[in-house]
Amino acid sequence: MSENTKTRRITKAQLDAGVLAAVRVVTGFLFVSHGGQGMFGWFGGVDGAGGTVPFGSWPGWWGGVIELAGGALVLIGLFTRYAAVLCSGAMAYAYFVVHQPMALHPISNMGELAAIYSWVFLLIAVLGPGALALDNLRRRR
Repeated sequence: MSENTKTRRITKAQLDAGVLAAVRVVTGFLFVSHGGQGMFGWFGGVDGAGGTVPFGSWPGWWGGVIELAGGALVLIGLFTRYAAVLCSGAMAYAYFVVHQPMALHPISNMGELAAIYSWVFLLIAVLGPGALALDNLRRRR
C-alpha cells in the first residue's frame, strides 16, 4: 500500500445506523411476508394449501392489513416510528389475546414470533429508522 492511500473509517454512529437499517428492512420484509401469507395465501397461506384469512374477520384479517401496510412502511423507512408503534401494539395484542391464554410462556403457547416482533418494532420505534430510510429524506426538506 502506498502512503497516499487513505483508509475510510466508519464511525460508531454510521455503523449503528447501518445495523439498525438492516434490522428494520429484514423485519419489515418478514412482516409483509407474514401479512401476505394470511391475506393472499402467499407461501402456502395460513393452512399450507394457499388458504387465506376470511375478509374482514377480527383479528386475523385486520392483523394482516397491519402486517402488510405497517411492514411495508417500516421496510422502506417511511413514517417509521408511527408504523413501528402500530406493528408493536398489534403483536402485543396478538400475544396477549391469542397466545397467552393457552399458556404463560411464549414457547408453550406458540407466541414467540408475536413477542419478538412486538419488542423489535418497539426498538425501531424508539431508535428510529436508521440509514437508508425515506424518513431521512423527508427530514432534510
